[in-house]
Amino acid sequence: MTASHDGPSSTSSEQRDAQMLTALVRLRGALQAAVLPLDLPGVEQLRSSRSSMVEQLEDYVIPRVMTVEAPLVAVVGGSTGAGKSTLVNSLVGERVTIPGLLRPTTRSAVLVHHPDDASWFGQDRLLPGLRRVDHPTDDPEALQLVPSTLMPQGLALVDAPDVDSVEQRNRELAGQLLAAADLWLFVTSAARYADQVPWQHLRGAADRATAVAVVLDRTPVEAVETVATHLARMLASRGLKDSPIFVVHEGPIDEQGLLPAEHVADVRGWIDALAADPGGRSVVVKQTLEGAIRAMTHHAYPLVEGVGEQQRAIADLRDDVASAFDAAHEAGLRSATDGSLLRGEVLALWQDVVGTGELLRSLDNRVGWLRERVVGAVRGKPQQAERVVLAVESAIELLVLEQAERAAGTVAAAWAERPGGPGLLAAGSDLGRASRDLRRRAEAAVRRWQGEMAELVAADDAERRTARYLAFGQTGLAVALMIQIVGHDVPRASAAGTPTTSVAAADSLALGRQLLDAVLGPAAVDRMIATGVGSLRSLVRELIESETVRFGEVLLGVTLPADAADQLREAARRVDDARFASAR
Repeated sequence: MTASHDGPSSTSSEQRDAQMLTALVRLRGALQAAVLPLDLPGVEQLRSSRSSMVEQLEDYVIPRVMTVEAPLVAVVGGSTGAGKSTLVNSLVGERVTIPGLLRPTTRSAVLVHHPDDASWFGQDRLLPGLRRVDHPTDDPEALQLVPSTLMPQGLALVDAPDVDSVEQRNRELAGQLLAAADLWLFVTSAARYADQVPWQHLRGAADRATAVAVVLDRTPVEAVETVATHLARMLASRGLKDSPIFVVHEGPIDEQGLLPAEHVADVRGWIDALAADPGGRSVVVKQTLEGAIRAMTHHAYPLVEGVGEQQRAIADLRDDVASAFDAAHEAGLRSATDGSLLRGEVLALWQDVVGTGELLRSLDNRVGWLRERVVGAVRGKPQQAERVVLAVESAIELLVLEQAERAAGTVAAAWAERPGGPGLLAAGSDLGRASRDLRRRAEAAVRRWQGEMAELVAADDAERRTARYLAFGQTGLAVALMIQIVGHDVPRASAAGTPTTSVAAADSLALGRQLLDAVLGPAAVDRMIATGVGSLRSLVRELIESETVRFGEVLLGVTLPADAADQLREAARRVDDARFASAR
């Protein structure tokens, strides 16, 4: 990061600069990828640090490494009412920036440079995010370039907004400009030199080893010694003991808004001497640039830990969703076919269709006589069969809704206790409940499934469509098939019932199976039941799985690359390696 010279040492220096530039570009990419989406404890400080690092890399560090021989940039910043714009005009010797009586005054940045240095301040150089203009503006996104032959070549002055401006964008711009300064001319006054906000920026400058000079402006003669002594102690205690202090006494302002030349002679003389000394400028630039890079890698490692915490928190949130909905899948699939649905209205209506257990026990084992008795028992009951269809539909819908509701509530309760979880719950739409359209979707899905069961029965070999088949009807057989499916996992030998079925349900289930066997044949019935069980389980699984989409959409907004922390750690290490190589 030194100026180029001919010979082997020049080549070595260029190689080191190229190595550093590559490492810095990689660090910027790693920082951009290392988002901190969850509101974890301490995250605001980390977000601010990350944002500041990205901005400084783009605004200052990378452009400065690419053009280390560019003019030194001195940013004039400080508190409201310190007289920064008047000082800039007076240092230049003509009116180049507009001071005002109303606060805030400076709303955009003004960069004053020698005309021969104009090429160094194009859009692709320092502060590339600020649009270049050649006229006064209040646009905080613009940088006004003012060429002046009164400026020494090799140094540019920037008039910045107040660091304690009442407008947030002005404060942000002031901080952005100060982070892009090779040298900060901190302008204060006897009344404002101890203000807290400017000292926060000064502490940041000390942390980055930014070169700082202090201008004690608008200070009565009788107060200079006291204020300057106290100010020097404050600077020393904050790591800025080597910062020079210049005093600008109060004086009359001429018609151009300039102070008497002798009042700013010390500051202007120092600037001229610095501009005329390439070695001195190089020392200042090198000090600030290397300090910024060192501070950046230092602050990158806490960010690595923060990204790791975010990744672990996101994984925990995803696990909460997976665990709750896995349990819902398991319970839903089990309840769909273990006879749990054979109760209440479903059981009562089914018994109306096929009769009670006494009918089954009174039937003769002869197949032909069984067929006649069963057909006679169910003849003329299509309306009852339709009511069973509706009851089964309602029972399956309720099963899906209950499991989805339970899973959503479980996730919401878990997230409410997780770091970052409450913010996600607030961002979602009623995540603690099942989706509002789930009932409608479940109704449509169950009806499709019931249609499939009717088609299975209708598609059976046409030769089986005997008078007995026609007497019972497609709807009645489809209902019987559905009952067998929802009771598929009930042990067949359990006439006394199971934990999920009563004796009456077990008897009615057995009677339905004998009915289907008698009319369609056992092999065909087995095939239909297997198909129907698989289809019903898929239906339940898909409906419950669809409820995870809402949680997935919320989590999509907090996605982090799996290797974000590792990439950031490696990028910071590479910058450190390049810095150490340059120092050697």
